[in-house]
Amino acid sequence: MSAAGTLPVLEASGLVKLFGRVVGLDDVDLALYPGEVLAVIGDNGAGKSTLIKCLSGALVPDRGSIRVNGAEVHFRRPQDAREAGIETVYQTLAVAPALDIASNLYLAREVRRKGPLGSVLRMLDTGEMKRQSAEHIKRLGISTLQNIGQAVETLSGGQRQAVAVARAGAFGSKVVILDEPTAALGVRETGQVLKLIRELRDNGLAIILISHNMPNVFEVADRIHIQRLGACAGVITPKTHSMEDAVAIMTGAKKLAATTD
Repeated sequence: MSAAGTLPVLEASGLVKLFGRVVGLDDVDLALYPGEVLAVIGDNGAGKSTLIKCLSGALVPDRGSIRVNGAEVHFRRPQDAREAGIETVYQTLAVAPALDIASNLYLAREVRRKGPLGSVLRMLDTGEMKRQSAEHIKRLGISTLQNIGQAVETLSGGQRQAVAVARAGAFGSKVVILDEPTAALGVRETGQVLKLIRELRDNGLAIILISHNMPNVFEVADRIHIQRLGACAGVITPKTHSMEDAVAIMTGAKKLAATTD
């Protein structure tokens, strides 16, 4: 996955973000490869959220560079990141419960009818949005969403998470960033979301997973980026290190001699 010659789909080099005298990010590097799940872990205040906000356009780093498919980009707002193929799903989900699944997938991206009905009367083409939504969900391999016309308020927590992730997967042509996607879910629904993450990865999407849940991280992550005190304390894999190792590195009880790709 990170073999020689493989170009990262998303790469950050030397990111620095200061909040007055507080160092949010301290010279952080990150590389994400196609078809990979990269977990980002760390204690509160380690810089996880700041890092993700810089990668998704919510914050502008003070120093450093970000590249998408090898080309340097300068995100000034989240829309810039979305246009570059990077979608972010936050804990709050930002779904509209009263709307159906298709309408949620096309929220703020609505398809209007052709001709004067769409351009003048601004009527939505609900049939086309349902058709395209069904295609997106089928292409992404999402099995938990069956009825595209079902109202989101009637779905379980895991299914609502699937709607938000499906929206990101449908329009995030390169990268999907998931912020604590299983934090408020039960065991069964957590299993559904982890299955969905694997399905997205198997369909070629690159995924950044921010999570405090170590078993979840070690179940689906290909590599694990560890943040500590605003800096990257190392990159490990579930094959080379244990959960105990990850926690020890995260808390400073153990240091890596070198990062592992």
